[in-house]
Amino acid sequence: MDRTTITIEPNPNRVRVLFNGRVVANTSRALTLREASLPPVQYIPREDADMSLLERTAHKTHCPHKSDAAYYTIRADGRAAVNAVWTYEDPYPAVAAIKGHLAFYPERVDRIEELPA
Repeated sequence: MDRTTITIEPNPNRVRVLFNGRVVANTSRALTLREASLPPVQYIPREDADMSLLERTAHKTHCPHKSDAAYYTIRADGRAAVNAVWTYEDPYPAVAAIKGHLAFYPERVDRIEELPA
């Protein structure tokens, strides 16, 4: 796989994201995105995340392969994980499957679990 090859496939497992004792996301519809030598990333449909715990920030980044990313901070019971969540709201056609999905930095949440479906 070269630097620009990106694959997206359904994850057969249930994916849960936990932060400060709360389930931030829980889905059996995650998409696993693989890009070059980077670790795989789980993209979770927004409908399967507790959006009441997420607060949009002004932070933005650009990926030449995916487009512009917007960010959210997770807030739960007095604890915050700043810019811990990103999303591509208008991704390039080659990665259009991740539109409407959220991804979480593993080091900014307590756990990202993959459980048997």
